[in-house]
Amino acid sequence: MMIVGNADMLRTARQLRGFQQGEAATKLGVSQAMLSRFENQLASLTDDILDRAAAAYDFPRTFFTQPDPILGAPVSVHPMWRRKANVSAREMDQIIAELNLRLMHLRRLLRSVEIEATHQLPKLPVDDFKSDTERIAGLVRAQWQMPAGPVRNLTRTMEAAGVVVVHSTLGGSAVDGVTFRAPGLPPLVVLNIDQSADRMRFTLAHELGHLVMHHSQPTQNMEQEANEFASAFLMPAREIRPYFARRIDLRLLAELKPVWRVSMASLLMRARSIGLLAYNQERYLWQQFSMAKIRQSEPPELDFPVETATVLPELIEAHIRQLGYSIADLASLLHVQPPELVSLYGLTMTQEAKTPHLRIVK
Repeated sequence: MMIVGNADMLRTARQLRGFQQGEAATKLGVSQAMLSRFENQLASLTDDILDRAAAAYDFPRTFFTQPDPILGAPVSVHPMWRRKANVSAREMDQIIAELNLRLMHLRRLLRSVEIEATHQLPKLPVDDFKSDTERIAGLVRAQWQMPAGPVRNLTRTMEAAGVVVVHSTLGGSAVDGVTFRAPGLPPLVVLNIDQSADRMRFTLAHELGHLVMHHSQPTQNMEQEANEFASAFLMPAREIRPYFARRIDLRLLAELKPVWRVSMASLLMRARSIGLLAYNQERYLWQQFSMAKIRQSEPPELDFPVETATVLPELIEAHIRQLGYSIADLASLLHVQPPELVSLYGLTMTQEAKTPHLRIVK
């Protein structure tokens, strides 16, 4: 019997599990050429193939009949310009598949629970400002009426502007973070959980730079522009300058790290970028970093907790605690197996009574 299946979901499921097409074909008991025909809509998906795919990829059969569109690589990790040479094509495919899965989940969760942002996410194309990322970062802080000084909780600040932040292993890849925008949905930023809290904040500010400044085709300068934006947003020149009033050395950088909640390395680069260090001074300090063996791993006593993302956990909690979904119900809604749902969202909640349509105000 022929049924309607979505070939894009067949490919997405394979990529989510990290399988190359040849490996997957073996698991499905078909030739690689035949699997390619299925995935490229050159052959119709049958009941038998969907049953095999559900077993091989450990997804409910309904996963493969979802009508959702599958989006390609977002600007912030576009293969054309990405700097991570050690990120394989398979890892990129897995990351993009995970982003699509999370967008599908977000789309379904928002049918019953609204997210109401308290601030707008500015759109300030970098070309309109002649690549003045310092000015753009200042405008964003001004529009959001942020207090002067360090950003106390960047995740909460971005969530208040309607951005959904998610933590993930990103398939164990070297990608620190990625931004995904889809029509009709809030922007989604996925951060690699396997990085320090200070690096995660810088990554998040970097992704904010993409959201604010980059809305067209990727360019060779966009990663540097996002880095410059992140530095200016987290450490505004006028506000951080007085903190560098005394001799800049490792001791001062260590003192400032928990205050500004950025790495010692970021503080050093910021001091250089606003003209407080000559090239030779900066070079000497980097040598000190290497001698102290803190270039890659800064002193653990300076660490601070990772910021917690709240939007998706609250959406999940609203469905379970207020709308009365069980874990099995929610897994069915999102077309995944219950254990995967628990793993994706760290669920430990219990079912409570239903209430009407809800709204979450960030």
